[in-house]
Amino acid sequence: MEALTISSSVLSLNFPAASPGDTHISKPKSPNFRCFPEPISSFRGRLTHRSKSKLFPSNAISSPSPPSSVSAEPSPPEIEEEVAVGEEKFDWYAQWYPVMPLCDLDKRVPHAKKVLGIDVVVWWDRNENAWKVFDDMCPHRLAPLSEGRIDQSGRLQCVYHGWCFDGSGNCKLIPQAPLDGPPVHTNKRACVAAYPTIVHHDIVWFWPNSDPQYKDIFEKKKPPFIPELDDPSFTKLMGNRDIAYGYDVLVENLMDPAHVPYAHYGLMQTRKPDVKRDREGGRPLDFVVKKLDMDGFYGKLDMGIGQFTAPCIFSLRTNPTPSEDQVNGVVASASETKKPSTQRRMALVFICIPVSPGYSRLIWAFPRNFGVWLDKIIPRWMFHVPQNLILDSDLYLLHLEERKIKEFGPTNWQKACFVPTKSDALVVGFRRWFNKYAGGEVDWRGKYSGDLPPTPPREQLLDRYWTHTVNCQSCSKAHKSLNALETILQVVAVGLVCVVAATMQGAMSTAARTGLAILATACFAASRLLAHFVHKNFRYHDYNHAFV
Repeated sequence: MEALTISSSVLSLNFPAASPGDTHISKPKSPNFRCFPEPISSFRGRLTHRSKSKLFPSNAISSPSPPSSVSAEPSPPEIEEEVAVGEEKFDWYAQWYPVMPLCDLDKRVPHAKKVLGIDVVVWWDRNENAWKVFDDMCPHRLAPLSEGRIDQSGRLQCVYHGWCFDGSGNCKLIPQAPLDGPPVHTNKRACVAAYPTIVHHDIVWFWPNSDPQYKDIFEKKKPPFIPELDDPSFTKLMGNRDIAYGYDVLVENLMDPAHVPYAHYGLMQTRKPDVKRDREGGRPLDFVVKKLDMDGFYGKLDMGIGQFTAPCIFSLRTNPTPSEDQVNGVVASASETKKPSTQRRMALVFICIPVSPGYSRLIWAFPRNFGVWLDKIIPRWMFHVPQNLILDSDLYLLHLEERKIKEFGPTNWQKACFVPTKSDALVVGFRRWFNKYAGGEVDWRGKYSGDLPPTPPREQLLDRYWTHTVNCQSCSKAHKSLNALETILQVVAVGLVCVVAATMQGAMSTAARTGLAILATACFAASRLLAHFVHKNFRYHDYNHAFV
């Protein structure tokens, strides 16, 4: 059940009660969200002759009426209720952002991460017993603090020249400054930008503004509340993966269960359709976006609810008997959210982090209140193996798809893509939110030119060692242990061969030498099989759609 199962069966979900931290969603009016019906090639040609902004303004709700010859085409999914606002714009820098799960952070070393285009260093301040998030840049000569160490006094030390910083970002030591000279370490320019940081749901979050006025921002605005991650009766295994395509493509892909039987064929079990029309068993999906405002939206699925809490969280929830109050998003009390449920329930929680153009990070958790004992006996890395393969199986095609979207311009997504069925309702809802409130792009504050990075070779793009294994404590330990076991098997095989060779003059019986030779061969074969397993599950495993 821990596998990344976003199949049609799992996506038939129910909506649990909202939490005290959930965003209030007001009731808007309902526009008709139409798409442009002509071929993409024709659309591409027209964009080269006219201004995209004039032809398809970003605040347009519906496109021009289609020609009479295609007037019978079905309408795309609609957004039932949408807040009517003026020039309201989503502020990317007035939100909490997750950095990493606690289970994948080592208190002994600083960790380098990039979020929202900001290079940060995450480290454990043992003097304050708290995690800290700083700018990953020493004020002296701009060396990365993530390459430093935590010194004997518990301070973050830059290993270029030894400057040391406390948990507030204040410089406490400049070794090159004379002891009897002016206290240059107290100068404001010697300080490191320290971001407000909080541990929430066993994840380190930070507020991307180091201005002192936000020092106590947690008292005014908290990170989004996820009931299942706060419920002690639920399992809380997490994983993380750096993804070689952008935040918007990641979010919409997770909102799209219709791709599962095709892009992940053979990897996930899906519900059998009533009428099977192809080998994979795709079927119509009845999804509707119910409410949409600047803080996100929620949508009704076949048997439940999916909720997008802007900008990072998309959750899918199961509940066999949802109440009408839950379906309508009525906020539950704190005591209600913490009561252990007697029903078998699970949720899929996807936390999507914008890293930089063409890159994102996914933190996933699949909390459930049944089979909890499995997590206590099965190593976490074993759950990550199938999850990584699922992510790999559509990574390359989404990487290329993002470049097609870039050609047309993100705000023209609904004009370039033909989305006539309800299965795309959540994706259409996200693109509507992204275009209306964020202008169709993440606000990088001028850090990037807007171009996507070049496409690397497929093997490099799908290499999971640098995107997951080194960032996951469980997988990293398993990788080292299995590599050590492989070496031991090879040493044993060589040692046995040497023993056999040394006893060829009759010091050992023929039967014994034969047994040792067989054992040496078995050890060598086992080492080769283990090497293949390690490479396939911790480094690179291609998924060829043509041969599955």
